[in-house]
Amino acid sequence: MSDTTASPARTVTARGRGLRIALRVVQVLLAVFFAVASALPKLIAHSSAADTFAEMGWGTAGMYAIGVLELAGAVALLIPVLQSVAATALSALMVGAFVVQLTYFDGENAATPLILMVPLLIVARARRGHNEELRRLVRARVRRG
Repeated sequence: MSDTTASPARTVTARGRGLRIALRVVQVLLAVFFAVASALPKLIAHSSAADTFAEMGWGTAGMYAIGVLELAGAVALLIPVLQSVAATALSALMVGAFVVQLTYFDGENAATPLILMVPLLIVARARRGHNEELRRLVRARVRRG
């Protein structure tokens, strides 16, 4: 008789591979969202973004600054050594977005940043192993520098 059941080690390996793929898909979707849906309107001064920042009194400088931070975070989400740091930084940006939604816009879209924080924090936690590698790279650069 042949053994048709998978070994426990093979099942764990397959499950781990599936989780890594799912996490990577989440990272790519987050990167696309932050680059295209969030940063791009700010960086091209689309009226939807420009009007919002003007209403808050932040002007174009604030709009461009937030757009650049979002685009940088989106790109960094795709770079292995920066993934955890990028997800953490974007989470902090979402805390700011939440506060802005509550204070300037009466909480109209306050749930959006909170919803985005969930997958960002999952990525930050799951990819935290890269932080030590980043630390080593920065230390080596400082020593050479």
